Amino acid sequence: MAFCPNCGAGVEGRFCAKCGATVNAAAPSAPAAGPAPAPAYAPQAGAATGMSDSVASGLCYILGLLTGILFLVLSPYNRNPSIRFHAFQSIFLHVAGIAFWVVLTIFTLVLPWYIRAMIGILALLVWLGFFVLWLIVMIKAFQGGRFVLPVIGPIAEKQANG
Repeated sequence: MAFCPNCGAGVEGRFCAKCGATVNAAAPSAPAAGPAPAPAYAPQAGAATGMSDSVASGLCYILGLLTGILFLVLSPYNRNPSIRFHAFQSIFLHVAGIAFWVVLTIFTLVLPWYIRAMIGILALLVWLGFFVLWLIVMIKAFQGGRFVLPVIGPIAEKQANG
């Protein structure tokens, strides 16, 4: 059996059924004794990463801090500037949300109950704003676009390209 020089798949005939490349291999005269030779091809780095850039960019936002760090660590994705941007923006957005809630919790512990009630309503609105913002950046990333947040976005771009 001949192997495709382009993709390494087994070929029966003149054309590879997998990639369509022409194969100029003569039929073997006699079966060789011993194991079959390995295909003579080298897989290209980054040829099959498993998912598209837009899917990986969108997944950076799913669990915020955790998936952002995960895509910065995984090998084929941490070299792509677009995915790195979305990972850093996801991390920074999540950290900003955590910092906001920590500051808000500290303030509500020291304030009287009637001010806490007003802050609770304000906190609900801010949480809703973070949720809508998270949805917007995630949907834009899944569509292959880029939504640069006002303060966080330029910092994420510096980190992704630097």
